[in-house]
Amino acid sequence: MLIGEYKYNLDDKKRLTMPSKFRTILGKKAIVTKGIDGCLFMYSEKAWKELAEKIAKLPFSQSNARSFSRIMLAGAMDVLIDSNGRILIPDYLKEYAGLDKKVVVAGLYSRIEVWDEDKWDKYNKENTDRIDDVAEGLKEFEI
Repeated sequence: MLIGEYKYNLDDKKRLTMPSKFRTILGKKAIVTKGIDGCLFMYSEKAWKELAEKIAKLPFSQSNARSFSRIMLAGAMDVLIDSNGRILIPDYLKEYAGLDKKVVVAGLYSRIEVWDEDKWDKYNKENTDRIDDVAEGLKEFEI
C-alpha cells in the first residue's frame, strides 16, 4: 500500500529519491506519466498494466477518451530505480509538472503522485480548507 507524504530535493543530476517503503512495492522499475491537477502519476508495473488495459479499452470514437488515452499512455515512461532508490524523471515530465528542486512524493494507495512542493502546498491548503464540502459530495460513493 502506497500512503504518506514525503518531501525531497532533486539532486544535482535531477534525480528523485523514492521513499524506501515505496521501493519495496515498486521493485526496480516504475512507470511515470502525466497526471491530473499538474502533478505526475507513478505506478508499479502491475498497477500500470491494469490501468493501461482499461484505458486501451476506452472507445476511440469519443473525443474525451482519445484525449485521456493520449495524455496517459503516450505521456508515460518507464523509469529505473537505482541502487540508491533514485529515479531520473524525463525532462518532458519534469516540465509538465513544473518540477524544479523541491518535490513532494505522495502515496495514494495504488499510485504515487509527484508534485512541485509549492504547487502541492497550494493545492493541499485549498482543498483542506474545503474538506467538509468535499466529503459531503462523496456520499454517493458510500464513503
